[in-house]
Amino acid sequence: MVLAHGGSGSWTHWLKVIPLLEPHFELYAVDLPGLGDSAMPPAPQTPQSSGRVLASGIRTLIPAARRPHLVAFSFGAHVSTFAAAELGDWIASFTISGCAALGLPQGPGIPFPKEASTMTEAEKMAVHRRMLEILMIVDPARIDDLAVHLQAMNIRRARFRSRPFARTSEIADNLGRVRAPLRAIWGDKDQTAWPSVERRLEVLSTHHPELESRIIPNAGHWAMYEQPEAFAAALLELLAPL
Repeated sequence: MVLAHGGSGSWTHWLKVIPLLEPHFELYAVDLPGLGDSAMPPAPQTPQSSGRVLASGIRTLIPAARRPHLVAFSFGAHVSTFAAAELGDWIASFTISGCAALGLPQGPGIPFPKEASTMTEAEKMAVHRRMLEILMIVDPARIDDLAVHLQAMNIRRARFRSRPFARTSEIADNLGRVRAPLRAIWGDKDQTAWPSVERRLEVLSTHHPELESRIIPNAGHWAMYEQPEAFAAALLELLAPL
């Protein structure tokens, strides 16, 4: 199984769910181009060029006969849609969680706080905690020190800026080229899923009427961190027949 993280993130987006999936799959949790410890993609630096890098990496590391499952979160789904289209039958399935780029209108945004060089370390960590409250985790009680640390480290290492691509329709436009069966998992209170999670699933099913999905109760955008047991159980259930 290949795990592709979200925007301004790294493989650590999957940290809490990895131990739950390891008994069932050999896992490859990647750093996408320009994020985490990975180099920038070749020019032009777009989700498509990043997708070519991801597809090349999968072909290099995993033989076609093994047919890995590709699971992608948020911006990782944008990159992975291009990769999945290129890989064809090399992958056994494609699972999307919490993506944008579906051609849907964006909801009213809340300004994101940012670090300033004049801040103390405690003030900087407060900025990243607030960012998690706004965008990633619906229950503030689940924002632990580890989540804040991961958010801060990921933001500081991010060089590829994914937000401008979220308003496109590139995932919806390219899903028709993806031959692998499509699955989806969403947090029911995902702050990015405007106007509704159900509307997003409708778009995904346009080119993939076989789509099967699960909605995680009381979970936000970063559902695999906020509700790892529920997320892992949903993923295993969706992939069991494949």
